[in-house]
Amino acid sequence: MKRFNYYFSLLKRALACEELDYTKGKLSEGLWVLAIPMVLEMIGESVFAVVDVFWVGKLGASAVAVVGLTESVNTLVYAVGIGLSMGTTAMVARRIGEKNKRGARIAATQAILLGAIASIPIALIGLFGPDWVLRSMGASEATISGGAGYTQVLLSGNIVIIELFIINAIFRAAGDASLAMKSLWFANFFNLVLDPFLIFGWGPFPEMGVEGAAWATNIGRALGVLFQLVLLHRRGRINLRWIHWRWHQEVIWKLFRISLGGMGQFFVATSSWIILIRILAPFGDQVLAGYTVAIRLLMFTILPAWGFSNAAATLVGQNLGAKELDRAEASVWLSGKVNTVFLTSVGLVFFLFPEFMLRFLVDDPVILEHGVHCLRWVSLGYPFYALGMVLVQSFNGAGDTKTPTFLNFVCFWMTEIPLAILLAQFVHVGPIGVYLAIAISESFMTILAWWFFRKGSWKHIDV
Repeated sequence: MKRFNYYFSLLKRALACEELDYTKGKLSEGLWVLAIPMVLEMIGESVFAVVDVFWVGKLGASAVAVVGLTESVNTLVYAVGIGLSMGTTAMVARRIGEKNKRGARIAATQAILLGAIASIPIALIGLFGPDWVLRSMGASEATISGGAGYTQVLLSGNIVIIELFIINAIFRAAGDASLAMKSLWFANFFNLVLDPFLIFGWGPFPEMGVEGAAWATNIGRALGVLFQLVLLHRRGRINLRWIHWRWHQEVIWKLFRISLGGMGQFFVATSSWIILIRILAPFGDQVLAGYTVAIRLLMFTILPAWGFSNAAATLVGQNLGAKELDRAEASVWLSGKVNTVFLTSVGLVFFLFPEFMLRFLVDDPVILEHGVHCLRWVSLGYPFYALGMVLVQSFNGAGDTKTPTFLNFVCFWMTEIPLAILLAQFVHVGPIGVYLAIAISESFMTILAWWFFRKGSWKHIDV
C-alpha cells in the first residue's frame, strides 16, 4: 500500500506540472515525474495514428495505401520538425540547467520562428506537386486520382506539424512535460472527432473521403499550436513576453547549426523509410496496406517508449548545464533500463499474437496476412530499439547531433537498404526481407550507439 501511494503521488505531481530542479534530488523520482506526462503525450499521438488508419481503412486498400505513401514523404516534415526540436531541447534545457531563464526564452522564440521559415518549401511542394509526389513513390494511377487531395492538404499544412514538435520540445526541455502532454491531447482530440465527420460526411459536413482525414489532421494540430502559444505566454517555466520575439541572429545561427545535425540524422532515417516503402510498392496495394497498418500499431508502442527517451534527453541537457556530468550519465542508464523492460514485453506479445492485435484495425484477410508478417518480424528487434532510442536521444539532449547522424547513415543507408534489396529482390524472400532488414539494422544501431556513448565525448559539447 505504501508503494502504491508513492507512485500515485508521483503521478499527481507529474500531471500537476510541479516545478522541480532536475539537477538535484533523487534521480529516479525526477525521471518518473518527467517521463509520466511524456509517455502519456506519446500515447495520445499513438492513439491518433491507430484511430486515423482505422477510419481510413474503411475506404479500402487504395485509401490506406495513399496514407502510407504520403506518410512516408511526410516523414521528411517530421525530420525538419524533430531536427529543430532536438536543437531546441538542447539549448533550452542547457539554459534552464544554468538557471538562465532569459536565454531559455530567447532560444524558444527563435526556434518557433525558424520552424515557420523551414515549412515554406515543403508547403509549396504539397500545394503544386501532389501528383508528382505520389507518382515518384510508385503509386498506381487509381491511387493518385483518388488520393492526391490527401497529399496536397497534408503537405501544404506542414507548418502545424513542425511547430507542434518545436513548442512541445520547449515545454519538455524546461521541465513542463505535462503542458506538452496537454497540448498534444488537445490537438488530437479535435483531430479524432473531425476524422469520421469529414471522411464520411456525417451531419452537415461534406463527404471528403481520404482527403477529409488530412483536413482533420491539419485543423486539429492548428488548434493545438494556438493552444501551445497561449500556454507559452501565460503558464509554465518559460512564460514568454512579446519582447522575446525579437530576431536574434546569433541564437538563430547556433540553433540552426545544432538542429542541422538533428535534421540530417532524421533525413537519413526517414529517407530510408521512403526507400523501403518504394521497395515494397511493386508487391501491390495490399502489401502496402498491410505494412501501413502494422507500422501504425508498432508506432502505438514505440511512441510511448519515446517518452522515456525524451525524459532522458531533458535530464542530460539540464544536468550538463549544471555541470553534473555523472548524474547526466546515470539518468540515461536508468531510462534505458525502464524502456527495455517495457518494449521487450510488448515485442513478445506482438511476435506471439500478431493476428489478434491487428484484427482491431483491419478485417480484409489479405491485408491482415501481410500486416501479420510485418508486425511479427519487425518486433523481433524491440529489446534493442528500447535502449537504442534512449542512447540516441541522450546524444541529442547533450547537443551532440553529429554522432546520431553518423549512426543513422551507417545503419540505414549502408546496412538496412542494401539488406532489404538483397533479401526482397535477390534472395526472393519478398516483403518479409524488408521487415527483417528493419529489425537487423535497428539492432545494429543500438550496439554502435552503446559504444559511442561509453566513450563519453557527448559530455563536453558546447551548446
